[in-house]
Amino acid sequence: MLKFLARLLLAVAACGPVRATGSVDWVEFPALKPFEGRPVRIAAVQFKPEGTGPFPAVVMLHGCGGMLTGSGNLSASFRLWGELMSRNGYVALLPDSLNPRGQRSLCAQQKRTILESRERVEDAYAAREWLAQQTNVAADRIGLMGWSNGGSGTLYGMRESRPQRGFRAAVAFYPGCRTLAKHSYTPYAPLLILIGEADDWTPAAPCVEMAKRAKADGAPIDIVTYPGAHHSFDRINLPVRYRPEVRNLNKPDRLGATVGEHPQARADAMKRTLEFFERTLKN
Repeated sequence: MLKFLARLLLAVAACGPVRATGSVDWVEFPALKPFEGRPVRIAAVQFKPEGTGPFPAVVMLHGCGGMLTGSGNLSASFRLWGELMSRNGYVALLPDSLNPRGQRSLCAQQKRTILESRERVEDAYAAREWLAQQTNVAADRIGLMGWSNGGSGTLYGMRESRPQRGFRAAVAFYPGCRTLAKHSYTPYAPLLILIGEADDWTPAAPCVEMAKRAKADGAPIDIVTYPGAHHSFDRINLPVRYRPEVRNLNKPDRLGATVGEHPQARADAMKRTLEFFERTLKN
């Protein structure tokens, strides 16, 4: 673990200086449960605003590809989001669900041992518990946001039926709603879903239907769909391309999906996310 944390610190440094007042560093905390019979300590990158706080905070859940690039650097897209949140007065914590469990990516795995409904949710709440103990964090104003696999983890983590709660609000980027949409879904706190209409990996239609039913029942849920936007529409410098190797449960052969950035959707999603957390975490 110490070697991994050292690599993570170098990955943070390799991304260049923080482009705003504040700081970025790594922390670690115990996972809520053992994995494959052994205890796990989760490494996470923390973005902090300047000052002593207490600040509202946001836990960020990466997608199936993790938070690091192939060369071991922190993803520029997650760096962008972390800096965006810290510049706007939030402590942002990005836990790594994969490397501490001995994996680099889940995207091409047909049978996964790290699940969005289990380990990803557990890591979200472990991160929340750690944040709540920090003197610069307002423990009653912690939100959750996740992308793709982490977006699905966000949905599972916000279910009203969960015995463990504590997040004040959540944003899910292009989550997989295929399974959850088969049943009644109600979040226990305000939830915003942002997804592309051209997404063929986690299609928008099940999320739209799920949100429509939940909203009709009075649930605090909203969804925004972006015409022409594919999966990973908020990524930086990711041209639209087809990935034939990834698992896709929406395809007959369970393989292949289109990914790529959509600058207009990204800009709108950032604006909406900041406005959403301004209402739910700062007021």
